[in-house]
Amino acid sequence: MPEFIMKEIWALVPTVIYFAVSLIMFGISIWLMEKLCPFSIRKEIEEDQNTALGILMGAALIALAIVIGAVISSESAASAVVTQ
Repeated sequence: MPEFIMKEIWALVPTVIYFAVSLIMFGISIWLMEKLCPFSIRKEIEEDQNTALGILMGAALIALAIVIGAVISSESAASAVVTQ
């Protein structure tokens, strides 16, 4: 295989790792929100049509996505990929 193809493949490895870690973090955050609330989030959103709770959950996940995106695009993460 040509060398530039191997470099491109190895450049994908951190992206896949970041993606997997992000999905795990989203899962843990949703699980944690479910456990910390004194009521059933699923029941409130699906059955009781609690729009405010849905917006709050969405905002929390967007905030987590912004933090994860900032970590991934930070210069230290980019320099780690370049030096490999």
